[in-house]
Amino acid sequence: MRGWWQELAGLVLPVDCTGCGAARVLLCAGCAQALSGAAAGCVRPSPGPAGLPVVYAAAVYEEAVREAVLAHKERGVLPLAGPLGAALAVAVRAAVRAGGAGQELVLVPVPSARRQVRARGHDPVRRIALAAAGRLRRAGVPARVAAVLRHVRPVADQAGLRARERRENLAGALGVRPGGVVRLPPGARIVLVDDVITTGATLAEAARALRAATAAAAVAGAAVVAAPPGSFVRNRSTTRTEQRSCE
Repeated sequence: MRGWWQELAGLVLPVDCTGCGAARVLLCAGCAQALSGAAAGCVRPSPGPAGLPVVYAAAVYEEAVREAVLAHKERGVLPLAGPLGAALAVAVRAAVRAGGAGQELVLVPVPSARRQVRARGHDPVRRIALAAAGRLRRAGVPARVAAVLRHVRPVADQAGLRARERRENLAGALGVRPGGVVRLPPGARIVLVDDVITTGATLAEAARALRAATAAAAVAGAAVVAAPPGSFVRNRSTTRTEQRSCE
């Protein structure tokens, strides 16, 4: 019920810009520009966890972008799934731009824990992924969402944990749902998707779970709406390995 009321309220009631507070608009022109994908680029946490695929982000996680992500995730401003999904679609296209044309594109969202879904009233990453897939299909890219990952054991709240602690907290925590492998056909381009990347531990664990379940369908990369400014490869000195991974 909570999700329905949130959706109805977002469509009917006057709102202020989530990013800057401008009156009676979900996102003003300036804040929408921050989610346009103009700042899209390859990101790599330092140090990056083992097994992390190449990740592209559409925007820098700060100011209006951070407010929009948090409003959608934590405060249930569900209409923001549209602009956030559009941004994610830009990152997805960057992640697979070297892939073969015409191949099916499968977006696999990082799963939320059941208690988080109950508390929020919705699954924010899955909702954004569905919006991104719709945007891609309208652009002529065959894309769908396959929510095949699940938590197989409880994990602690990631907030406040350091990079190593996050990796330990998530190690072996994800798995593929029963019957999920058949939704990942051989030859499909699989892109892991999330709203934000911080240490990369969650995406690395998601990639491990997929690789453990199927060797026929390869993970082409990962895409997120936003990443911290210091994680963009173009913003810092990079190793040759990092440069090659983003080419």
